[in-house]
This record gives sequence, C-alpha cells and structure tokens, in this order.
Amino acid sequence: MMEKEKINQTVKQPKTQINKETDKVVKSDRHDNKFYNFFMPVEYPTRKKQIITSLVVFGVLFLGIFIYISVSYAVNKTSYIDNPYNRQEANLLKQNLRGAILSSEGKTLAYTDVYEDGTQHRVYPYGAMFAHAVGYSDLSKTGIEKEANYYLVNSGDNLLQRAVHKTIDSWPNAYTVGYANGNTVWSTLRLDLQQAAYYGLGNQKGAVIVTEVKTGKILAMVSKPDFDPQTIEEDWIDLTANKSNSALLNRCLQGLYPPGSTFKIFTAKEYLDEGYDTNEYSFNCNGSYSYESSKISCYHGTAHGTLDFKASFAKSCNSSFANIGMSLNKNKFSAGLESLLFNEELPSVFIDVAPAVSTFDISTDNKQMQTSIGQGDTSVTPYHINLVTMAIANKGKIMKPYIIDKIEDTNDFTVKSYKASEYKTIITEDEAAFLKDLMVEVVESGTASALKNENYTLAGKTGSAEYNDFGDSHAWFTCFAPAEDPEIAVTVIVEKGGTGSSTAAPLAKDILDVYFGVK
Repeated sequence: MMEKEKINQTVKQPKTQINKETDKVVKSDRHDNKFYNFFMPVEYPTRKKQIITSLVVFGVLFLGIFIYISVSYAVNKTSYIDNPYNRQEANLLKQNLRGAILSSEGKTLAYTDVYEDGTQHRVYPYGAMFAHAVGYSDLSKTGIEKEANYYLVNSGDNLLQRAVHKTIDSWPNAYTVGYANGNTVWSTLRLDLQQAAYYGLGNQKGAVIVTEVKTGKILAMVSKPDFDPQTIEEDWIDLTANKSNSALLNRCLQGLYPPGSTFKIFTAKEYLDEGYDTNEYSFNCNGSYSYESSKISCYHGTAHGTLDFKASFAKSCNSSFANIGMSLNKNKFSAGLESLLFNEELPSVFIDVAPAVSTFDISTDNKQMQTSIGQGDTSVTPYHINLVTMAIANKGKIMKPYIIDKIEDTNDFTVKSYKASEYKTIITEDEAAFLKDLMVEVVESGTASALKNENYTLAGKTGSAEYNDFGDSHAWFTCFAPAEDPEIAVTVIVEKGGTGSSTAAPLAKDILDVYFGVK
C-alpha cells in the first residue's frame, strides 16, 4: 500500500506551465533550474523581451565604441601617424613618395627623390635658408615637415594614376616607378622675404620673424646659427654637442632675451592705463636717473635734455622711462604685463616647438626700475614682441600665427586649407592708436629716423638690451608698415649687435623694401 501511494505522488507532481494570457509561469522544480531558464523557448513573451533588451544594449555599446574609435582617429590621425611605435608611416612610404613643400609663390622648398636602390631621400634646394621653418624629416622631424607629416606621407592619387605610375618608366624618373605622389604642402613663407632676412642676418646670431598683420600668416622665419637639413643625420652629433651655438634651437620661438628698449612699449601702455596725462609729462634728462640707492644711465650717458612723453619714447631715454616706471603701481603694472602675454603660453606655430614663456620681476623698487626700461630680470622671445607689434598694428587684435596655407593632392584638389582666426585682443583701439603714434615718432624724429623714406610710412621701436656687466648689448627692432594701414610686421634681434638703430633696424628696412618693391 505504501508503494502505491509513492507512485501516485510521483505522477501527481505538477509540471511547469505558462499562462500565455497573463504571461505568468507556474512554479516548478524544473523552473528553478538556471540552465533551463537560460534556454527557455524564445516564443515565450518574457524571453523575447529579454533577448531584445540584450541586443539593444549590446548594439548601443558596439555603436558607441565604433563612434569613439572613428572620432578619435579623425581627431588624432596625425599624431597616430607621427607615433614612433606606429609602423603605418613606414608602410605608406613604401607606396608613396613623401610630398613636396612649397613657398607661397610655388617655389619648391623640399621634395623627395629616389636612389637607384629605391630608397627615398629628402632634398632641400635652399639648404639652411629654411632650416627652422621647413625643418627636416630624417631622424626625428621638425618644422613644417612634422606639422604636415600626415599629409606628406599620404597620397590623393586614384587607382588609375597609381596603375600608370607602376608602368611608366619616366615618371618622375626611372627609380620612382611604383610610387604614388604624396600630397603637396603650400606654406605661407615668401621666398623673397626669407632671402632678405637670411642674408641680412648673415653670420650673426639672432632671429627674424615677419608676419602678415591682418591674417597672422608667417611670411619669413630665420634663426641663426642654423644647419643644413640635407645633412642633418651626418651632422647630428656635432650639432647636439655644440651648446654655445644651439643651432637646432629656433630662436624666433624659443630664444629668451632681455627686451631692452622695446619694453618701453609696455611701460608706455601701463602709464596711459593708470590714468596719467601723457600730454602733461615733462622730464629733464642729464644722462642718468637715481632712485634711492639704484641708478639708471642713458645709452653711453647721453643727456637728452628736456623731454615730453613722446620725445622720451622716440629718443628711447632710459632716465625718463625709469622715472615713468617708478610712478607706476606695482600690482597694476604686474597685472598689465600679464595681460600683454607675459607668464602665459603663447599660441603654438609647430606641434613640436612650444614657444618659450616670457617673464618679468618687479618685486623690488630696483627691479621695477630696471624692468621699466627692459633690463633686469625680464626675458622675452622675438615671437612675443612680434605678437604685440601685430596687436598695435591691428587695432589691438592678434591674429593667430600660422605657417601652412593649404594642402593639395596631385589633382590640385584642396585636401585641407588654413584660414585666419583671431587669437586674442590684448589692448583697446585707443591704446593701439596711442602706441602707434609713439612708434611713428621713433622713425620720424627718433632713434630709427634713418629708416624714414618716401615709399612707405613706418612705425617702430629700437632696443639695445645689455646682457652682461660690461655694457655689451643685443640689438632689437620691431616695426610695422604702412603705418596708416598696416600690412606687415617685422621683428629682428641680433645677438651682440650693439644698438638697434645701427644693426637691427637696417635689416628690417631691407625686408620692408623687398615687400614694398623698393629698389
């Protein structure tokens, strides 16, 4: 009897049931089995919902990853190519000839040729003339060679053109058969202005930067000592070992110098901002100025006599500007300098060269007096001085400097173009007009009067920056022209060049004469 009851109990155990109307599962032992639940028939509504939800979640995640990778590549594709761990560039150069770099007039500044063994080698027709601007592609890369590397190693040739290159032995020579054309980079550099700056600086150390005021285009960039990019690999050990020359350093962007009297632009602007009436200013210069235990002398002890504000600037009177500087509020002066790009990173021209940061120190009265005339613990780059010069010429606005105009493929299709954009407004229109008036007077009756001519009006400021205790100085000149409607800004520094009026200013005039077609 007991056995019969056990059999009946086994038979009467309920099975799992689904009420399809209410979508409720009747609980059973089999229902508690996870393996069974996972493989529950898809036709059950609950299971369908779970599967659809999972597919949607995985689909969204997959789409998100795909979008992230696509956007990341689009944004960072140039840096991915430049990464030394990425072999893509080497693979591309097995198929493509590295593209050419041209001046704004279309002169070839760099191109690629091929040896008989099929090895590519870079050719720089102008040697060291464009060393720091165009850069080099062997070893590491610098200048435009690095800035546009992604585009130079890629090609816009279509399949038909690539097929033709594989079969025509004369393109461009027998050894280049099989290579596609890399894209062509058009720079903003003007050959004629670069030549004027390069030969004008000669064997002297220093830097020259020339910019287009209303666009920010860099028209010329010269730094000396320089190097020959054609032989950079062979010369590398000597170049890196010679610390006194620092030929690899781009002095335009990274050279830090005492600004000398070019700093009087900053002091004059602050004097105006603090509410002083420049028309009422008067100072009697006897060749020096003393404040407590500190003393400032004019260049070679020259006594300028009675000067108003404009004449103090035009004659570049150290004594008068030390007097002006000591009348300024320390906190306001410091804040004013920082608004004029001191202690901040400047807009980059090249991804591999961060411009040096200009600094000042007015923590004591003596340092404030020295800083007022561009001496003491103040250091600036030629690039910084050029940016401020551009702002004065452009009603207070600085356009972001750039050195690449456009990139084209062999079908003359523009792959990428670069346009003018505003970087920052650092002074008001009234301040710009005030400073322009002072700089015009420098050429009309001051330290740069030798540059006055009938072909164009010039606004500028000379500087003689002492760099040791013996009175030796670097020569500065920064300017723009025509003064009434500025087009071009030129900044020059000649290391150990003496006075700005005798060394730097004539070099700037040579560049301006070329620009304006003066013979």
